[in-house]
Amino acid sequence: MNVGVQRGAIAAVQVLGLAVWFSISAVVPSLRIDWGLTAGGAVWLTASVQFGFVAGALASTALNLADRIPPQRLLAASAAAAAACTVVLALFVDQLAAAIPLRFLTGMFLAGVYPIGMKLMASWAGSAGRGMTMGVLIAALTLGSTFPHLIAGAGVLPWRGVLLAAAGAGLLGSVTALAFVRLGPHAAPSAPVRNARYALTMFTERGPRLASLGYFGHMWELYALWTWIPSFLLATDAAEGLPVSVETAVFLTMGIGGVIGCLLGGWGADRFGRPSAALTALVLSGLCCLLSSLLFHASPTVLLAFCALWGAAVIADSGVFSTSLSEVADQRYVGTALTAQTAIGFALTTVSIQLTPLIAEATGWRYAFLLLAPGPLAGALAMRALGSRARPMVLSPQGNA
Repeated sequence: MNVGVQRGAIAAVQVLGLAVWFSISAVVPSLRIDWGLTAGGAVWLTASVQFGFVAGALASTALNLADRIPPQRLLAASAAAAAACTVVLALFVDQLAAAIPLRFLTGMFLAGVYPIGMKLMASWAGSAGRGMTMGVLIAALTLGSTFPHLIAGAGVLPWRGVLLAAAGAGLLGSVTALAFVRLGPHAAPSAPVRNARYALTMFTERGPRLASLGYFGHMWELYALWTWIPSFLLATDAAEGLPVSVETAVFLTMGIGGVIGCLLGGWGADRFGRPSAALTALVLSGLCCLLSSLLFHASPTVLLAFCALWGAAVIADSGVFSTSLSEVADQRYVGTALTAQTAIGFALTTVSIQLTPLIAEATGWRYAFLLLAPGPLAGALAMRALGSRARPMVLSPQGNA
């Protein structure tokens, strides 16, 4: 079976299946008018997906679903179910109270799309090229997550149409998974028995623990930035002078910029090592958090360039953490390890997503993203520690270290 075709199919499923993730966030301006949506309501529409993802990931981890069910089937079923929830919301819901449970369920089902995609992609790559392969997967996630902003920014469809378009993409992703995706030759044997405890015991091992700590710092920043960057841009002096709509600017800087960052991160992970690549990305994105207040009054051109750099740096390391964990975890439970890692990471996102607008309300959007800087800083320290042990020993001519 052609390796390139399989990697392309898995990436395509991620783009299509994850289009529903930020579909509701992309239409918040319209919901403010139609539903009278408040800032607090907008927070819960996003946070409910994150909470749902955590719940779904925990359930999957406890049952070892990612290691006991054919992953392409689990991927297809999850993408279809997430799309179905979005269809119901688009056609029948007209108030926040009914939308939140549906968004929670959407997040639960997406826990069977993203982590399962990581396991499948890893199964089609040996260690030598796994960094770039996982970078392609995270690039697909980035593109799919920001795709609804492009649809909304075009201004052609009403908000319900935007949701239906995202749901249609998810259903197409489900069909693609069933028709084309298969488990690769580098997959470990299926887990022989349930071992939910591994989701905790893996943190007693140095490699999985440090790789996960780096990921947690990364996640503290990532989804809060993706959620609130439209509000940040709208509040800047450059908002009225942007050459494109804010939604399109988000797609270009966070989406296209993120894709470039993922590919560079994957290349760097294979060329310079996993810890070094992640450390570089974490330092860059942390600096962007700090610089955001200084560039708040920048010109539209400078602001867009800055956001593009930030969009690339903030996601460049995501695939590196997944790659690292897939290599150092117990190979019988790689799917469980990846799902547990993402469950905790996404739990952290619910905190930073909720706190960011509170900081903005107290200090203004100029200083809101300073809250995110400790995440990449902590992650950088973890990856520096991991890198200090990852270097091979140099032998003397006598063969002694």
